[in-house]
This record gives sequence, C-alpha cells and structure tokens, in this order.
Amino acid sequence: MKYLTLILTVFFVMSCKEKQEVPKPTEMVKDKFIFATWTNPGGVFNKEKWETKLASYDTLGISEVLVGGSPDFYRQLIPIAEKRNIKIHAWMWTLNRPNDTTANKHPEWYAVNRKGKNSLDYRAYVDYYQWLSPFHPEARDYIKNNVKELAKIKGLASIHLDYVRYVDVILGADLQPKYGLVQNTEMPEYDYGYHPIAREGFKAIFGKDPLDLAHPELSTEWRQYRLNAITSLVNELVDIAHKHEQKMSAAVFPFPEMSRQMVRQAWNDWNLDSAFPMVYNNFYRENVNWIGFAIEQGVKDVEFPIYAGLYSPALTNPKDLEKAIRLVKEKGAKGFSFFTADNLSDEQKSVFIKLKEEFKNE
Repeated sequence: MKYLTLILTVFFVMSCKEKQEVPKPTEMVKDKFIFATWTNPGGVFNKEKWETKLASYDTLGISEVLVGGSPDFYRQLIPIAEKRNIKIHAWMWTLNRPNDTTANKHPEWYAVNRKGKNSLDYRAYVDYYQWLSPFHPEARDYIKNNVKELAKIKGLASIHLDYVRYVDVILGADLQPKYGLVQNTEMPEYDYGYHPIAREGFKAIFGKDPLDLAHPELSTEWRQYRLNAITSLVNELVDIAHKHEQKMSAAVFPFPEMSRQMVRQAWNDWNLDSAFPMVYNNFYRENVNWIGFAIEQGVKDVEFPIYAGLYSPALTNPKDLEKAIRLVKEKGAKGFSFFTADNLSDEQKSVFIKLKEEFKNE
C-alpha cells in the first residue's frame, strides 16, 4: 500500500501544469562560451597522468571536464584542476547501473519491459544495459544516496546525471542495423516502465492495467505517467544537490520532443542548472545543420543554459567541426562538450585552438 501511495503522489504532483519554483545556485558560467569534454577516470588515480591530461585540455581551451569516479577520486582531482582553472563535474550514471554490486542484490529494483522481462536478466541491446526502475522506492532512495555522497564533495562544478531515462524504445536510424533491427514500431522488448508498482499505481487512477490495453505504447496517459516518474526523480535529486549548494546538470537526448519519443525523457520539465543535449548527428543519419536545429529547439524549451554535446567520430572533418561549434553558439548554446577530446586528430585540435583564440576576444 505504501508503494501505491508513493506512485499516486508522484503522478498527481507531476500532473500539475505549474512547476514548483526551486531556488537555484548561481549559473554555471557567465558570458563565456565554454569548451568541455566527457572523459573516463582511467582506473586508479594517477596524479602525473592527470596533470598531463589537464595541461593538454588547457591548450585546447577546454575549461570544464565531466568525468566519472568515486568521491575519493574527485577529492584528488579537483585541486589539480583548480591550478589550471579547470572545473570538474561528477559524471554519474543514474538509472543504468551496470555491474552495481549493491543493486544486483535487489532484482525487484530493476526496470521491466512490456514482455515482463527484468532488466537485470534481459539486457536490451548491450550487456551493460542494466536499468533500475524509477517506480521502486528503494531504487529511488539508492540513487538519492549516490547523489548525497557526491554532494559532500567541495569544489565540483556540478553533479552531472547521465542515463536518467528509460531504455531506448527507438534507436537512432544509424544504430538499428548494428543490432539487426528495423524499429518501425515500439517493440515490446524495448518498451520499458512496466514495473508492477507502476502498473498498480496506474490502475488505481485509471481503473485499468496498461498491459490490458490493446496498444499500451499508444496511450498518452501511460506515456505521461512514465515520464512523470523520471521527472519527479530528477527534481528530487536537484533538491538534494541544491541543499548542499551543489549544481545539477544532465546529459540528455537532443531535444525534448525527440527525447519523449525515443527514451521517455521530458527534460524540459526538469529543474536543472544546465543540460548537455547529446546532438550526435550521425546516430540519426543527419547532417551538421541538424545539430543547430536540435540546439535551437532545446534553447526555446528551457530557461536553464544548454551546452551542446558533440560526438568526435561524427565531426572528423575539420570544416564540419568548426561549422558545428559555430552553429551551436549561434543558436544559443552557452558552450559545448566533446565526446571525447582524448583522441582528437591534429586537424580537430587546430579547430579548437583557432576558435579558442577567436572567442576569448569576444
């Protein structure tokens, strides 16, 4: 009964059109178009390696780094980064928790698809897809505790949420052939959010189990109900961060309407300090102009700053890279983050250096 009460509360709170005002910390950056990168921690912390890496970033104009790691890792990295005026964001995998030894002990925490398969046992697309359900109270508490631990770290630029959504119900057009798929419809094995707690809460409101619908994937109420569960979780995480005077950012899908359809992610309803829409144009077989289109949609839909997520393999041509960076700036992004700046070609590096010099004089 307590689970049902929680889900009903989530649904009704998030169904209200008026968003609750949440006090936000100061905006991440002021009057500066930032260059950033996502990167991996690279195993055991190595001070010399990171000093070299940060020096390389500095020459390229990269002033913010989004990196995963433990609290101890960040406490060692932040002082080194501060010497170069580089900001560190704590990159956190939120609902997708591959090989999480704590979560693995609780199969009931995991997301369930329309065929009734649990994400711990059935891995959609790739083996590292092991998704927790935003409907399970204990799973939500576990995620909140992860944020609380990061929030204790002094000197972070933000706690950066990633994989804060459902499994991709529709992959990008260029990704589908890699898995032998043609996704003309929302296939049940990739359609998630059918946790028993979710179904119970939905039935209590609407008098029907979503699985009893002829086409649950077409139900706007069922879709919104699942969107609300993610949104309420994110906004609770934002509250936790803000109480500790930390900022909250998130890596999101290209623009809100597309995000709703592909991964059930309504990020324009989130109380973030900033968002990093991953406008990886090659995933969708789109040209560089599409990057500008996607960023423009996001800028129109939210009040917080947007930093475009750019994908290195899609922009190997230096002309395309320069055009993409100029486009996202023109369309209102406050900067961009590259995935990843660790393996840039000399031609790509020259674009970074050229634009770094140009933009610093603006």
